[in-house]
Amino acid sequence: MAKKVERALLSVSDKRGIVEFASGLHGLGIEIISTGGTAAAIRQAGIPVKDVSEVTGFPEMLDGRVKTLHPKIHGGILALRDNDEHVRQISEHGINFIDLVAVNLYPFAQTVSRPDVTLKEAIEQIDIGGPSLIRAAAKNYESVTVVVDPSDYDRVLHELRQNNCTTTEQLRMELAAKAFRHTAAYDAFIANYFNKLLGEPFPETLTISCQLSLKLRYGENPHQQAAFYVLPSMKHACISTARQIHGIPLSYNNIADLDAALELVREFEQPAAAIIKHTNPCGCAIGETLVEAFVKARDADPEARFGGIIAFNRVVDTATASEVIAKGSFYEAIIAPGYEDAAFEMIANRSGWGQSVRLLLLEGALEPVSALSDEVAFKSVMGGVLVQTIDALVEDRSQWRVVTERSPSDAEWVELEFAWKVVKHVKSNAIVLSRDGVTVGVGAGQMNRAISVKLAVEHAREKAKGAVLASEAFFPHPDGPEIAAKAGVTAIIQPGGSKRDEDVIAVCNKYGVAMVFTGTRHFRH
Repeated sequence: MAKKVERALLSVSDKRGIVEFASGLHGLGIEIISTGGTAAAIRQAGIPVKDVSEVTGFPEMLDGRVKTLHPKIHGGILALRDNDEHVRQISEHGINFIDLVAVNLYPFAQTVSRPDVTLKEAIEQIDIGGPSLIRAAAKNYESVTVVVDPSDYDRVLHELRQNNCTTTEQLRMELAAKAFRHTAAYDAFIANYFNKLLGEPFPETLTISCQLSLKLRYGENPHQQAAFYVLPSMKHACISTARQIHGIPLSYNNIADLDAALELVREFEQPAAAIIKHTNPCGCAIGETLVEAFVKARDADPEARFGGIIAFNRVVDTATASEVIAKGSFYEAIIAPGYEDAAFEMIANRSGWGQSVRLLLLEGALEPVSALSDEVAFKSVMGGVLVQTIDALVEDRSQWRVVTERSPSDAEWVELEFAWKVVKHVKSNAIVLSRDGVTVGVGAGQMNRAISVKLAVEHAREKAKGAVLASEAFFPHPDGPEIAAKAGVTAIIQPGGSKRDEDVIAVCNKYGVAMVFTGTRHFRH
């Protein structure tokens, strides 16, 4: 039931725009009730304001823990204006209607994001009265306007001015929905904070609270709608914390590929570059310098790289930028921990595609994959969500086992470790051939592992000679290793554990190929 707004309760933690909002309400003749710091800010601006304690007859208590939890506040918000009995009770107890509630909550998320925060400090930022006020006002949206976001103040004032101090039902419903999202996200953040304290990644009820980051033009295909939401609790540098600093808007597929590329270069301490197409690497390399790594990754597949996504684990310098923009190149997006000013200008001004290429800057240091061990990843299925911890295992090479007559040479060991890190980031069934710290052949997403080997070998061509091979899961048959051996592969790394391991080992011994079992599988579906 629409009713003229005569009285408003303002109590906010985020005080952006609150004085201007209060001034607008006062100008419309609306009485303002407020609490603590909000009341002080409004009063300091010369705007009349009544303290909540004047309304309730009780002072703020327990260091502010109790101030608005009172029938004279909640009765004024919750009473149904078209219910005669409610109106009678309100009048009998001397309660005035409260027609507008502007409240936002204690900064719990910001507080617990501090690395030195104590549990006691976190507990004190759990708001009690605020969520109660918001939920009460949102529940009674037919009569009460609730505002939790400072960006909505102007919209509310506009309607009040246009409609003789009333708001439309459409606006009240929209703001109520936003209010419930606000409190739901707040409670989810608190619950997840306690889950982490308790080391419980899989509680009986999982509440994921994400914030809208981007509305996308479309999803994987033009007929699909899409948006990008981020976890506000993420503390590590990743795609959700990166900031776009140049180029046209990101697409759904751009974001998926940027994530895959970034997580691959995170694996390496040395300067590394990866070029991704459809979430699989078409080139990945390490080098003494970033430009060396990029050139090796770029030349790993001169055809597939076109229109790819690049990730770097170092600041992009001018030497690297000059190779990125070389003749015949074209890339959709680049993500890096930074760009030298001149390097940024070189890429952004590249003729043909410089104006459109999406350049993303990581916020914070790109930590090693081991730093993500307490994080979880989500994957949606129809009607549900799969949740698992990140594949952040730091493997102990001393646990790896040479199972063939020949052991890898020192150079092969280095190469095997590189290939093993890359193969984790290729879709199963995954095969990676590498030589000199660069991928020379990749087989991905095949139903038959031997076919993945064939694809990788065909891609590598003559570069397969002297290369090593990584398989993220065991070989069920000896055909895959035999294809690789005949192509010139000299060493293989794989988890082992097949019923036919002995047959696989025998083929490797036949061709003089060294084989290492890691005992660890790295499927990526």
